[in-house]
Amino acid sequence: MAPRTHWLFGDQLGPHFLAPRHDGPDDRAPLLMIEARSVLRRRRFHRAKAHLVLSAMRHRAAELGDRVRYVRAGTYAQGLAEAGFGGGGGGDGRLTVCHPTSRAALDFVTARDDIDLLPARGFLLAQEEFGAWAKEHGGDRLRMEGFYRWMRREHELLMDGDEPAGGTWNLDHDNREPPPRGCPTLDEPAPYSPHEDEIDDEVRRDLDRWERDGEVAFVGRDGPRRFPVTRREALAALRRFVSHRLGDFGRYEDAMLAADPVMSHSLLSVPLNLGLLDPAECVDRAEKAWRAGEAPLNSVEGFVRQIAGWREYVWQLYWHFGEEYRDRNALRHTAPLPDWFLDLDADAVTANCLSTVLAQVRDTGWTHHIPRLMVLGSRALQDGWDPAAVTDWFHRCFVDGYDWVMLPNVVGMSQYADGGRMTTKPYTSGGAYINRMSDLCGPCTYRPTDRTGERACPYTAGYWAFLHHHRTALSVNHRMARAVKGLDRLKDLDGLLEEIAERGDRAP
Repeated sequence: MAPRTHWLFGDQLGPHFLAPRHDGPDDRAPLLMIEARSVLRRRRFHRAKAHLVLSAMRHRAAELGDRVRYVRAGTYAQGLAEAGFGGGGGGDGRLTVCHPTSRAALDFVTARDDIDLLPARGFLLAQEEFGAWAKEHGGDRLRMEGFYRWMRREHELLMDGDEPAGGTWNLDHDNREPPPRGCPTLDEPAPYSPHEDEIDDEVRRDLDRWERDGEVAFVGRDGPRRFPVTRREALAALRRFVSHRLGDFGRYEDAMLAADPVMSHSLLSVPLNLGLLDPAECVDRAEKAWRAGEAPLNSVEGFVRQIAGWREYVWQLYWHFGEEYRDRNALRHTAPLPDWFLDLDADAVTANCLSTVLAQVRDTGWTHHIPRLMVLGSRALQDGWDPAAVTDWFHRCFVDGYDWVMLPNVVGMSQYADGGRMTTKPYTSGGAYINRMSDLCGPCTYRPTDRTGERACPYTAGYWAFLHHHRTALSVNHRMARAVKGLDRLKDLDGLLEEIAERGDRAP
């Protein structure tokens, strides 16, 4: 009997999605890939993201050669029909597919009777294993730290016998240093930089044509490609990070510099989320570097925490919390996103931190986790923007953004819209935090210490306004109660609230 055709989604591009396993595709199976234009029509994606995904898919198809049929169609259903798979009992052929990474794709696959669903790949843990852990460790309100320690034990990551390497689980206290003062950059070796080829040229021509014809619309700029789109490029990026950049990653993990948006970060979320790298090989390579004395433990632990801890945790929570999690809005924030934010119009913004970070998103489709959380997410939280719209914006505008990535990160971590199911407090702050952890406040028109007046920092004023608006709910949160009591000391609160109301949705 001929092996069944296996369908590869556009974020299942690494060899581990085809590696023979008892629950995987036949290693002789013909392959199908579908480039569905409807994905780009539904949302106003960042242009660099559209380029990246199409380039990665087309490069993978070129590598697979005659084994794959690459179909360009309007929708997935049309692509399947063109490939001879009718669904609904209308065709003889059957497909296999690894568990998709979004609920919409999963619903599409499971609604058809000609597709057999295989377990997910590209993650460290099966959903059933996570479900058992969650049932045992808190049910509805889970915490990443406990999950991370359990993962370390289960997968023997950075362990010395039964104890964590170095005698402690969490080295965050070593990984929160502000950037070195007076230095515009960290002066680290540059991250891996790919070279574009004829496939990139073809993708760019197609995107230009579709945009001219009015089929699609984008935000952001599509400059030279910055991220890997092939397995070879992804491995080169991983090697360069571990060999040349991992050493200083930990201590400056939370720092920001205007002229150095990458700092020592790995930039590996993109090839990981395209399926070009397997998380196991990433953490294994980092641990080997530490054991060989080539990288400090705090940097390696921070990197392992990002992948085996946070990335895995977010993936599992996306499925564990269910589809209703998407509509959580515990703080009842309903304001629409302003046009300047939707359009990535950094030039409309006066606040230097926000203008700088928004320009980074506009130009590259990427910033690291602290600008995402404490500049972009904090602005949305303080101004009361609709969390569903904020989630959609992060999904569309970041090159590593997928539904499973952004839903828990934004609804739970960034916007506290789940009321604490995922985190113990809202993550927002005044300008003092940004001033301490960056060089962004020095040249700014606003002053981080000013709450009111012409030089009032929108983050400082916004922080106190946020506490005021949610005083009742936050006063019973043990991590926020002291901050809320601080409202009683403010003599200028009424004036602060008036000034914020006057600004409205204008760019700060």
